[in-house]
Amino acid sequence: MAIGIKVSLNDKLYIRDPQETILGQKIIKQSILLIEEIGFESFTFRKLALKMESTEASVYRYFENKHMLLLYLVSWYWEWVGFLIDMNTRNIANPEEKLKVIIHTLIFAAKENPSIEYVNESVLHRIIISEGSKAYHIKTVDEENKEGFFKNYKDLTAKVALVISSINRDFPYPRTLASNLFEMANNHIYFAQHLPRLTDVKVENEDFSEVEKMLEHFAFKILKA
Repeated sequence: MAIGIKVSLNDKLYIRDPQETILGQKIIKQSILLIEEIGFESFTFRKLALKMESTEASVYRYFENKHMLLLYLVSWYWEWVGFLIDMNTRNIANPEEKLKVIIHTLIFAAKENPSIEYVNESVLHRIIISEGSKAYHIKTVDEENKEGFFKNYKDLTAKVALVISSINRDFPYPRTLASNLFEMANNHIYFAQHLPRLTDVKVENEDFSEVEKMLEHFAFKILKA
């Protein structure tokens, strides 16, 4: 993905697409850094405006509230991972090799720089791990689902489920396994970093290789059972 490429997201997530203006891009860039610094619970548009040396009103011209901003960031990441999976598997015919590349991609996507200056992928990945589930573990999830807010995640899951079904056409739970691979990756990175007694993997210096091995073990043991 080169500079100037626009990530396609649900236009109901924002009031004005931040990708289209310098101020909007600054909102994205600084919100990622601030959420990483203070956490989503403490994050406010007032604090973001102070960090940007701008006004709170300017942020509200782009997003209705901070929940919609988080949804935007999470959706951006889902779309980015889907793009990477397409790129990294385009010349691979063997479905088992394709699934290995998919697992590697979803874990190490932040290392593959899309050359979009206003998105720090490594920091955004840490936000996805620690804050991402807050985008959909909410009371209004059903209403937001009807608005199509989670389509990027659904499309990503469907993409991986198709590969899973190619490996074992009799496997009855391809979407379940696909979504579990994503959730397990994020959860066990988080556990390894903060609640190590909840996992058997270790993560040091953002080396997620043990998580990759764990996901491959689960996926292929299940599919070849």
